Amino acid sequence: MTAPHNTITEKGRTKTPARLTRVQQTAIFKALADPHRFELLQQIAKAGCPLGCAKALDCLAISPATLSHHVKELETAGLIQIRREGKFAYLTLRPGVLQAVAASLSALETAGCPGR
Repeated sequence: MTAPHNTITEKGRTKTPARLTRVQQTAIFKALADPHRFELLQQIAKAGCPLGCAKALDCLAISPATLSHHVKELETAGLIQIRREGKFAYLTLRPGVLQAVAASLSALETAGCPGR
């Protein structure tokens, strides 16, 4: 079994990603199964700073109501955080969640038959 992936904190220390429960993993993979939600998550990650919903709409060919639905699904799955300022909403990745997802997938690879 390999060591878990580590991340560097703001203060330069390494920490092991949080473990996700089976329910959390299922919610995350279900949310990412939709192509528009996955594309939205990519846009949020590429932005590098909070992404406004208006900017997200420019990147995706969907209606505002559909964007709202996808944002809610990503938030419910624990993948993003929403900061509201008046009538504006800004989207960011929830820290550590993608690392935890990657670690859970890596664990599947290393959970093979003993003696291999």
